[in-house]
Amino acid sequence: MAFSRKLTQVRLLNQNNLRALRKAPLAEISGAFGDLGTLLPILIALTLSRSISISSTLVFTGLANIITGLLFGIPLPVQPMKAIAAIAIANSFSTETTAAAGIFVASVVLFMSLTGLIRWFSKVIPIPIVKGIQVGAGLSLVLTAGSKFLQPLKWNRPSWCDNLFWALGAFILLVFTAQYRRFPYALLVLILGVTISFIQLVEPMTTRLPALHFWNPHIIVPSPKDFQRGAIEAGIGQLPLTTLNSIFAVAHLCMDLFPELPAPSDTELGVSVALMNLVGCWFGAMPVCHGSGGLAAQYRFGARSGASIILLGILKLTLGLFVGESLVSLLMAFPQALLGILVLAAGLELAKAGESLNNGARDLWEEAEEDASNAFAPPSLIRKARPKLRELSDTERIQRWTVMLMTVGGLLAFKNDAVGFLAGLICHLSFVASREAGLFHQITTQVGGTARSIRVWARRSRLRGAGALSRHGEDEGLLQNGE
Repeated sequence: MAFSRKLTQVRLLNQNNLRALRKAPLAEISGAFGDLGTLLPILIALTLSRSISISSTLVFTGLANIITGLLFGIPLPVQPMKAIAAIAIANSFSTETTAAAGIFVASVVLFMSLTGLIRWFSKVIPIPIVKGIQVGAGLSLVLTAGSKFLQPLKWNRPSWCDNLFWALGAFILLVFTAQYRRFPYALLVLILGVTISFIQLVEPMTTRLPALHFWNPHIIVPSPKDFQRGAIEAGIGQLPLTTLNSIFAVAHLCMDLFPELPAPSDTELGVSVALMNLVGCWFGAMPVCHGSGGLAAQYRFGARSGASIILLGILKLTLGLFVGESLVSLLMAFPQALLGILVLAAGLELAKAGESLNNGARDLWEEAEEDASNAFAPPSLIRKARPKLRELSDTERIQRWTVMLMTVGGLLAFKNDAVGFLAGLICHLSFVASREAGLFHQITTQVGGTARSIRVWARRSRLRGAGALSRHGEDEGLLQNGE
């Protein structure tokens, strides 16, 4: 029964994919390339350090794009695991060690998904912390765009086709097209960047152009030492990033961006992340996950359905099967100025997720739905009940903003999602403890007042009883004297 419902849902989602593609084909194609600013630099760096196979990465990430687009019907990105990538690049990991790190993270995520731990975590983590992770990740992308891509540029350097003039022009175009959400900005930037890359490679003719190069797959078998190094040095640090930003934050962002579509559950996202790596890493593919930053980027540049990433997946799969390793020189020549503006736009789009914290966040709607439903009411009345936003007091608004900002601050200061999560959680628990202490004081005050009232009432009752007895004794005396 559940399987047939899932098949029906998948069929309806793919009908929506086709409608979206027919309605705005350029926007869907543009959105497919919205995450290039995150993918290309890491893909190139890992390939040059011989930590991954670019052919296997393109093949398996392409397959993952196609499958997730068909199953989920939203532009769910397939991104590098950034913590593993950073450590692998810095320490020149071998392909085996990088694969071992990805397999370790995937195994832990799969265990948490199948045992229900992922679902439990998603229910107990406060929404302001999730929003803080989204905002912090967005601002991290903005800072990365400035420090890594744009700051090294000069007005006339490093080349005529990659300098601050190009960055300024791309930024002005981004601003003027911001109100036209379906404008194929990322597609235009991609075409321009690839054209410039070809010109740079053709001019000196010292670098080999991309050519036909068939994929030659081979299985990677990490040794126990590879697993030990990969898990300890890179895998453990990646786990909080994957669970918080690639599962919880993505699930919430899907509901915010696509309220009309069924959002994937935390368990589904966890299983998806696990399977992508438990298959691809054995062939030297880059460890990957889903990311809220990539989802925001693809949405920002026009993607509104799974059709966008299905098209991206077909392109990746084709390049991986027939071009592969010869792509490196072309990717290295892509202008940093254009990549920087793409990353900047993606970061700003993701940071906007914090806007709905106190007005439309998921926990506010859920509480309203629970209040509106009455277990003793007829089912017809329950179905007709409309969800209503819960009104927050000024104190609650301030506390929720503080928790979110504390999460953002910890994440940005230490460049670590886990630190941001802990900072936000400590702040949240302090507010909870303060509320509980105030409630306890209020209860004890009320109980104390009630106890005093009971003692006064008892004392008065005793006094009234004693007075009644004395009057009864006097009456009896009078009767005896009268006799």
